[in-house]
Amino acid sequence: MATKTAPRLSAVDKYFKITERGSNYSREIRGGFATFFAMSYIVVLNPLILGGADSSGGELGLERIAAVTAFVAGILTILMGAWAKHPFAMAAGLGVNAFIAVTVATNPGLTWADVMGLVVISGITMFVLVLTGFRTAVFKAVPEGLKTAIVVGIGMFIALIGLVNAGFVRRIPDVAGTTVPVGLGFDGKLMGWPTVVFVVGLVLTIGLVVRKVKGAILIGILVSTVLANILEMTLHIGPSFDGTTENPQGWSLVAPQFSAWSWPDLSLIGQVNIFGAFSKLGALAAILLAFVILLSIFFDAMGTMVGLAAEAGSVDKDGNIPDVDKVLLVDAFGAIAGGGASASSNQIYVESGAGIGEGARTGLASVVTGLLLLAAMFATPLIKLVPFEAVAPALVVVGFMMVSQVGKIDWSDWGIGIPAFLTFTLMPFTYSIANGLGAGFIAFVLIRLFQGRAKEVHPLMWAVAAAFMLFFGIGVVEEIFGVN
Repeated sequence: MATKTAPRLSAVDKYFKITERGSNYSREIRGGFATFFAMSYIVVLNPLILGGADSSGGELGLERIAAVTAFVAGILTILMGAWAKHPFAMAAGLGVNAFIAVTVATNPGLTWADVMGLVVISGITMFVLVLTGFRTAVFKAVPEGLKTAIVVGIGMFIALIGLVNAGFVRRIPDVAGTTVPVGLGFDGKLMGWPTVVFVVGLVLTIGLVVRKVKGAILIGILVSTVLANILEMTLHIGPSFDGTTENPQGWSLVAPQFSAWSWPDLSLIGQVNIFGAFSKLGALAAILLAFVILLSIFFDAMGTMVGLAAEAGSVDKDGNIPDVDKVLLVDAFGAIAGGGASASSNQIYVESGAGIGEGARTGLASVVTGLLLLAAMFATPLIKLVPFEAVAPALVVVGFMMVSQVGKIDWSDWGIGIPAFLTFTLMPFTYSIANGLGAGFIAFVLIRLFQGRAKEVHPLMWAVAAAFMLFFGIGVVEEIFGVN
């Protein structure tokens, strides 16, 4: 009897382990496109966040920020895919760029070059922590129950990002005197054509996913984008804020439109003063600011990596992620490269979940996403055709997929259950992965202590919990030492 021989695999398939991870070229390419569409808004949003003046009045320039944002994200995402071989995209972290723009850059005397120098220092420090094995050891010291809670929390966070940025859920200003921070649409009512685009996209995507249609998420994004552009061309809806006028029923982040083509300006690369903050603020103040940046990028990335890897099915039976050191090294390099190019720290992007939900399982998807990001430097008119309302449905659906793992948590053990609950509730409620991790880690250590089971806590968990206590109390520390 003739025996069947295993099909010969191409060099690309062998390198990325496409067949081994249960994927194929079609899924990887679709996943790469889905991730790109889900995160491409950062090329437009990052310049808006970092486009203000520093304390000396200097500005980076919107066009220049957009160019380096796409360039650095593209290179790092390709590196993540080609070397670390995971479907994780990289781009400027929204938490870090907002922090440095609002808090760090406003310190008297600091220029943008000085600010980005602090980001580079944080990245170098993290790079060393990875090389010494410390960061990987911290990852392995986290109990499995908390790792599952991280997945659930990121799923809830992704869903909330989609709902809020699509305008389905809206922030309620504190001046309104309300007791809740968010509400449904406008005063409890869903209004505006952008919301219609989101709802249509969500219903379509859910229907396609339930029917197990190949390319469901990507099809949902493309159909929603076409609908959005038709509505904008016929009704002239406009953005929710154009710099001077507010339009509550407009597109939340990007109004679908063609914009003027321009050659990418990468002159911001290298415009950094690594030790400028030390000479202008003093060593203590500069170290404290760098420490806060370091903690944020350290744990945001770890949490995102755990969540995405679990969703991609690349976590082994012992809870380990293949080539985790390579993933963490690329992520650490992201802070160095992002700071060195004035694009802010780059980190693993939670929107990679859109590509994973589409079927991406290997680094080939990241290579596709990275190439699209590089092309985005030359094709910003095309990027602006995709409003956030068109990609938000994908984030909500992927959020559901990740939250479904909540059943794996051992709720009978309060030493795991309570920290897990704090982890996955505070991530969306505070809009920060690091905050959720910190609360969960501290609670885990304290509850095990109260239970008389302190010996079960890995020594690194004590150290991490102590670092998070300092992180949460940094305001008190700064006040004690007179740091602004």
